[in-house]
Amino acid sequence: MDDRKLTETGLPAQGQGGVLLLACGALAREILALIRANGWSHMDLHCLPAILHNTPEKITPAVIAAVEKHRADYDRIFVVYADCGTGGALQRACADLGVAMVPGPHCYAFFEGNDSFAAKADDNVTSFYLTDFLARQFDAFVTKPLGLDRHPDLRDMYFGHYEKLVYLAQTDDPALTETARACADKLGLKFERRFTGYGDLATELAKQA
Repeated sequence: MDDRKLTETGLPAQGQGGVLLLACGALAREILALIRANGWSHMDLHCLPAILHNTPEKITPAVIAAVEKHRADYDRIFVVYADCGTGGALQRACADLGVAMVPGPHCYAFFEGNDSFAAKADDNVTSFYLTDFLARQFDAFVTKPLGLDRHPDLRDMYFGHYEKLVYLAQTDDPALTETARACADKLGLKFERRFTGYGDLATELAKQA
């Protein structure tokens, strides 16, 4: 996902007076679905590259730059990231900028529901998580960056302490479920599917309506 404002909602950009959702590109499909389903025509979506998650130290500077670039054109900006490995830096930056953000440690937690995810703390340690996006983009975001396509022997070094792959499904898509199951097989992990829908993401976006 490149650094452009998305208008796939089929609605005109609101600009002055609207709400800008400044989001991770990995959430674009889900956010657009929620915008369409709820008729949130006052919201625009601007995504930063999803691949920033492979270098989380770059997320906060990228969000700051985007907020500063776009804030004059909108009434409000809502940052659709959780902490996402920034060690609290993103939350501090958002507080300094006066913009709100999605609460929680990462998208796995807010899709399942932050409270529910936290209650499974012991299980989380030995589980590797996929969302719909990561199931679709597994090779681009896992296999290739970790070098598993070139050095499959590295699999046990990276994933030896995991027991299962947990697919947190936003949609009820049998083909995507099989894709996620194949990812578990590639990693030599047990497979578990949990249907989450949009979880806390839907709740937090509704607050911006």
